[in-house]
Amino acid sequence: MTIPEFQQQKRQGKKLVVVTCYDALFTRILEQAGINAILVGDSLGVVVQGHANTLSVTMEDMLYHTRLVAGAAKQALVIGDMPFMSYQTGQEEALRNAGRLIQAGAHAVKLEGGRVMADRIAAITSVGIPVMGHLGMTPQSVNQYGGYKVQGKAKDRAKALLADAKALEAAGAFAIVLEAIPVPVAKSITAALSIPTIGIGAGPECDGQVLVLYDLLGLFDDFVPKFVKPYAHLKTDALQALRRFKDEVEQGKFPSDAHSYR
Repeated sequence: MTIPEFQQQKRQGKKLVVVTCYDALFTRILEQAGINAILVGDSLGVVVQGHANTLSVTMEDMLYHTRLVAGAAKQALVIGDMPFMSYQTGQEEALRNAGRLIQAGAHAVKLEGGRVMADRIAAITSVGIPVMGHLGMTPQSVNQYGGYKVQGKAKDRAKALLADAKALEAAGAFAIVLEAIPVPVAKSITAALSIPTIGIGAGPECDGQVLVLYDLLGLFDDFVPKFVKPYAHLKTDALQALRRFKDEVEQGKFPSDAHSYR
């Protein structure tokens, strides 16, 4: 999946499927499932590192996990998330860090923010690095929002989101993630843009959908947003397997002859 192919999906009316993933093993599984794109998300700060939010994730963290995913990916588009304060301070810093993610193997980068970040997107895309935007509930602004809350409910905020989306497209973004916004707002934005919108809690009218792998597999249940649908319950399966292993070791049933060398 290339950037032009990714964008062509919208023109052909084909839904895009994106999953957030952080390692080589799951990357290979995602590719076997035919997933279009893999987002190496800074959400790893929550689901992998165990923090309350994404704000402590560093460039080194993102580079490490991007290398893991990119090294295993053979077909999917790999998008590296730009972590907090890796692009907010200015164009030069944004360029440098976007380039580092590309050198780590990403095909594109993603950053959060509306019109105020348009100059960063323009600068990064001007040197040939594809950029995915991110609007609505932007997790790096969680303190400003006072928590993870739906954005764009008020009419003026909905209009502002549409203006932001158009500004990101004009700056050169190849796609935009829309997170936690009302369905009518996401529908209007999607119709107004020629680039794909990828929804997460933004309803079915977006050009594609993204979920965090650990959420859709039912592995992470510390916090389950309304927009998450678990397609499996692997935490339950893992607990059962581990308890069986513990019992068999304690009872002397494992290892048996079948699992021992003679």
